[in-house]
Amino acid sequence: MKKVKVYSLEGEVTEEIELPEIFQEVFRPDLIKRAVISAQTARVQPWGSDPMAGKRTTAESFGSGRGIAMVPRVKGSRHPAASKAAFIPQAVGGRKAHPPRPQKVLHEKINRKERRFAIRSALAATTNPELVENRGHKVENVPQIPMIVDDELCKVKKTKETREIFKKLGIMDDIVRAKEGKKIRSGKGKMRGRKYKFTKGPLIVVGDDKGISLGARNHAGVDVVSVENLNAELLAPGTHPGRLTIFTKSAVEKLGELFQ
Repeated sequence: MKKVKVYSLEGEVTEEIELPEIFQEVFRPDLIKRAVISAQTARVQPWGSDPMAGKRTTAESFGSGRGIAMVPRVKGSRHPAASKAAFIPQAVGGRKAHPPRPQKVLHEKINRKERRFAIRSALAATTNPELVENRGHKVENVPQIPMIVDDELCKVKKTKETREIFKKLGIMDDIVRAKEGKKIRSGKGKMRGRKYKFTKGPLIVVGDDKGISLGARNHAGVDVVSVENLNAELLAPGTHPGRLTIFTKSAVEKLGELFQ
């Protein structure tokens, strides 16, 4: 088993522990991608147009032999050739040819065993320095990947305190990168509540959240999650595995019993 160092909040080595077997899982980017897409599509709300939209009309076709197109026309109007067409897709106010329907299945399902396999594989990817660097994370000052920190980190509730801790642990550079990576989206998404694109920074995995979510939430790109709530989307945002992840000691110990 691979041994890793445990760091204090001051950035000093306190002890060594063995990584659970879950961190030795086979790297499967295809399964990770499926699990992330499954999580994303589960949040999509089905929607569709009114089935009767464009059909509430008296329009009927006059038939053939009149020298005019046989499109449905509104009753009670002028000469058949001058009356208003309705109901058909090419008429003004007519129905849509192929409207969106709420019956459409948007959720990409994945088997339970495959989803757990994907989480284990994504966890193993966080221990690969090459994958972490390829995601764009700045890890020059990070002493170890994966980064294991003492459980005292779970109790920090102040942003000022977490800032100093992150500097000592060497992950502040990546948080600055995430802050500078905020960009305005191109296209019409700007008008639909998706104006900005945000860069993902470090992920903090804790055994028990005793306030760290409050202390870390104001840092750009930082996510905090309890080890029981880990999922593929947090470990591999955008289907790209190898996120810079900081584990507390208790979280690593609990991981040995999860996602089997």
